Amino acid sequence: MGRQAVYPSSYEDERESRRGVLDGAWWPRSRDIGAELPALLGALVAHLGPVSRVGLDAAAWEGLPTRIVVDDRVVHIDSFPVGDDTVLITRGDRDIFSLLVVPPDAAPDAARAAMARAVRVDNVSDAEQILIDTGSGRGPVG
Repeated sequence: MGRQAVYPSSYEDERESRRGVLDGAWWPRSRDIGAELPALLGALVAHLGPVSRVGLDAAAWEGLPTRIVVDDRVVHIDSFPVGDDTVLITRGDRDIFSLLVVPPDAAPDAARAAMARAVRVDNVSDAEQILIDTGSGRGPVG
């Protein structure tokens, strides 16, 4: 299994009944958002339909653009202090999906475990806790 975005198989129909904290997971190859985001958005558009916005923490990414074009549509990029472990994807005006971001340098087994946990419908852990619990990211600072 390579690096990828993962999400529940019934992503489109599940929005109203989702109970988990996160809606999917993404394991980018680097922190270069210009290189990484097009592939993620392409995969998400195939499952969700048009994406209008992406929210992520500018401090966590290199070269953050203000917009990107995917399938001839402009996707706006917003900077939010969500941390380096989360990306927010907006479909339409208000349909927001929250994805766990696995650090690019995470060990493959730990990354796969984090991604699998993030997409569980019964998951109640936030992104930071999943990364700590699976050994995919840094532990608490301090």
